[in-house]
Amino acid sequence: MLVRSNEEFKKAVLKHLEFDRYDTNSYTLYTNKNKPELGYLISYTRENYYNLGIADYTIPKNFSLSFDNPEHLIRFGLVYKGITEFRIGDNPPASFSPSSFFVMEQDLKGRQVWKRGQHYHGTEITIHERYFTEIIKPNFPDIIDLESLIKNYTYTYLPLEIADIVRKLQGLAYEDALNNIYLEAKILECIGIFINEVRKYPENAFTNQINYGTIMIGSRSLNLTSSDIRAIQKAHDIISEKYSSPPSIKALSKMVFLNEQKLKAGFTKHYHMTIGEYTNHVRMTIAANLLSTTDLSVDAISKKVGYDYSSNFSKMFYKIYGKTPLQFRKAK
Repeated sequence: MLVRSNEEFKKAVLKHLEFDRYDTNSYTLYTNKNKPELGYLISYTRENYYNLGIADYTIPKNFSLSFDNPEHLIRFGLVYKGITEFRIGDNPPASFSPSSFFVMEQDLKGRQVWKRGQHYHGTEITIHERYFTEIIKPNFPDIIDLESLIKNYTYTYLPLEIADIVRKLQGLAYEDALNNIYLEAKILECIGIFINEVRKYPENAFTNQINYGTIMIGSRSLNLTSSDIRAIQKAHDIISEKYSSPPSIKALSKMVFLNEQKLKAGFTKHYHMTIGEYTNHVRMTIAANLLSTTDLSVDAISKKVGYDYSSNFSKMFYKIYGKTPLQFRKAK
C-alpha cells in the first residue's frame, strides 16, 4: 500500500491496528473496545497545523506501508518502547530504537515495517509547514527558520527543556487535564527553544549528530560528527604548517581536542592516508619544489623539511619519486 500524506499514513496504521475512532471535546481516542489489550492512541489536533499523539499499543499482525509524501513537516518526541524498522529512499534498511528524536521531513519516500506482537509506547508532536507560514512568520517575520537542519535525518536528541514539555503534556493528557490553549502555548515554546538551539551556535547538538562516515577502532564502530571533521581538518592544517617539526600524535590530539585513536582513524578515512604518510607527502612535495626552483644543497633542503640526516631524506625521496634528489633536480 502506498500513502502520500501524513494523514493517509496515520489512517492506514490505525486501520491495521484495528482501532475505531471516538471523539471528545478536547481530543480523539483511537482504540478497539473489543480488544482493549491492543492499546490506544490519543490525538490532540489543530487540523493542518499540528498534532500531539500519545501512543501505547501492540501490533496485532504483520504489515508494512510504502510512503511518498511531499509534505514539509517537523516531528519530535519521546519513544519509550518499540523498534521501528524502515527504509528511506535507496538507503539500506534501518531501525529506530527507544530514545528522544527530532526529524524535519520533506519529499519523504520509503517503506516501514511493523511486526506482530511488537509494543510501541511514546509521545510525538507533529508541526506542519502551514503553521510556520500562516502563524509564526506573519507575526514574527524576522524569525529564522530551521533550514539549517538536514531534511529526512532523524536526530536522536531533544533539548532537555523540550523533553520536559513533552512529558508534561503527556501527563496532563493522562489526567484528562490538557486544554488546547495550553497545548498550543507549549508547542510555541518548543519552537522557540529549537530556534535558540540552532541560532546560538553554528555547532550544536543537532549538527554534531550528522553522520560523516563510520570508522573502526578495534572492534568498535564509531560515527564521525561535524565537530570530529573540523578537528581532523584542523590537524591537517597544523601538519601542513608545521611539516618540518610536526607535533606528536599525542600533542596533536590535545591541540584539536580529539582523542588519539579517533584522530588517527578519522584522518585516514577523510584523507585516505595516515597522519605519518601525509606528513611525508607534505615534506616531499616541498622538497621537490625546492629542488626545482632553488640552488639549495640536498643537505640544506633535507634540514628545511625536517630531516636531521640527508641520507634518510634521500631514501624517502627516492621511495616517493623513484629518483634521488640529485637525479630529480637534473631531470628538471
